[in-house]
Amino acid sequence: MELIVPILILFVIILALTIFLSFVPLGLWISSLAAGVNIGIFTLVGMRLRRVIPSRIVNPLIKARKAGLGLSVNQLEAHYLAGGNVDRVVNALIAAQRAEIDLSFERAAAIDLAGRDVLQAVQMSVNPKVIETPVVAAVAKDGIEVKAKARVTVRANIDRLVGGAGEETIIARVGEGVVTTVGSSESHKAVLENPDLISRTVLNKGLDSGTAFEILSIDIADVDVGRNIGAQLQTDQAEADKRIAQAKAEERRAMAVAREQEMKAAVQEMRAKVVEAEAEVPKAMADALRQGKVSVMDYLNMQNIQADTQMRDSISKSSKTETEKKDKK
Repeated sequence: MELIVPILILFVIILALTIFLSFVPLGLWISSLAAGVNIGIFTLVGMRLRRVIPSRIVNPLIKARKAGLGLSVNQLEAHYLAGGNVDRVVNALIAAQRAEIDLSFERAAAIDLAGRDVLQAVQMSVNPKVIETPVVAAVAKDGIEVKAKARVTVRANIDRLVGGAGEETIIARVGEGVVTTVGSSESHKAVLENPDLISRTVLNKGLDSGTAFEILSIDIADVDVGRNIGAQLQTDQAEADKRIAQAKAEERRAMAVAREQEMKAAVQEMRAKVVEAEAEVPKAMADALRQGKVSVMDYLNMQNIQADTQMRDSISKSSKTETEKKDKK
């Protein structure tokens, strides 16, 4: 029993120290005091209660104080609670101070909360970035395609980082400028001889308006000749005209075939009527003989006339055939 009581007391002391140290970052408090940053122990406990990781505030604050920045705990903690990256903002402020760039904490925090990398923006303000556009194809007035690739040197404009357009807009505007410049050229040879004409024309358009960048230069990295679009369009037009003509000819042929079929049907109908009329002739002749309107001699004379007519037709056909044979010889 005498040993149990001291053990329980020791266990309670260890448990109390563990709970105390879990709420009070004693090591971080000592580090801040050693760095000359006066942060109260109750301030650190309050961070724990507000679900703020103290190291995410104290370490950037120590860094800022060492760099000579007059930042407060409340500023950093408010930015952290808003979802910002405190360490990145402090690094950006230090880099801007070293580069003599006018950048306030409020501005840097706004840029960070807008989703942009404020540290990268400061670095790009000091060291401009080169953006390479994809190959842009354009057609000159002579119908020849020209393919160009440009390199755009840009510098971040910190004042327009919030609400300014990004790199995609720069690339799109440069591509549009290349297409406009090449399209207004009389010949593709003029573009190949003076590729700097594209860069000068595009640069004078003020393409960085409304963007988060400032365009320093536009350089044409590569220019190449593509397809003969004009000749291809003419070929396609000729092929289309040929197909239209073939369609019209086919339509006329179909109409002619239909007309021929109609004529054949009409001839067949007429022949049927003739045969039908010829079939009525013997009946009419028989009726005339019975009624005495035509005598037997009249009928025989008519038969003789028909026989004589057929004989003469046969003779004329045979004579014509012999004449054709002689002409061929």
